[in-house]
Amino acid sequence: MDDLKRESMEFDVVIVGAGPAGLSAAIKIRQLAIENNLPDLSVCVVEKGSEVGAHILSGAVLEPRAMNELFPNWKEEGAPLNVPVTGDETYFLLSDTKAQKMPYWMVPKSMHNEGNYVISLGNVVRWLGQKAEELEVSIFPGFAAAEVLYHEDGTVKGIQTGDMGIGKNGEPTHNFTPGYELHAKYTL
Repeated sequence: MDDLKRESMEFDVVIVGAGPAGLSAAIKIRQLAIENNLPDLSVCVVEKGSEVGAHILSGAVLEPRAMNELFPNWKEEGAPLNVPVTGDETYFLLSDTKAQKMPYWMVPKSMHNEGNYVISLGNVVRWLGQKAEELEVSIFPGFAAAEVLYHEDGTVKGIQTGDMGIGKNGEPTHNFTPGYELHAKYTL
């Protein structure tokens, strides 16, 4: 199938994965483009899940420093950081049935959660996806990056999304659709 004629699209930046890192990168790139009067700088994010946040099921404790840098007014913008951490306890597990609570002063500062939030990472990622779309980031859910594409000189040209409609035997079915080539000046 390497000899297939594939459709291609050109972007300034292609980012693989609409998780927290990929969406934050897309948002920051678009914010910088707008600040530097480059409104036409195009950013594309491909996401293997059926929708942004579809495969992120984790609960987490979020330290909001990066959110403050990305969106200083995230509270007013409705970011789903609604449950502040109200207490912290750390235990040293002695056996299957015994544990010893650690004195607060012995717990490393990096493990203290004052000022942090208990979140659904899936909800935060969906919110970041909405913010990215507001900044005109193109998000393509349901498209996994299948391979990296290279120029003849060995530099990265972009990515190719996976082919659709491949049978169990690895052969194309009547529903076969070749993947797209997404070319970019920068690929993350």
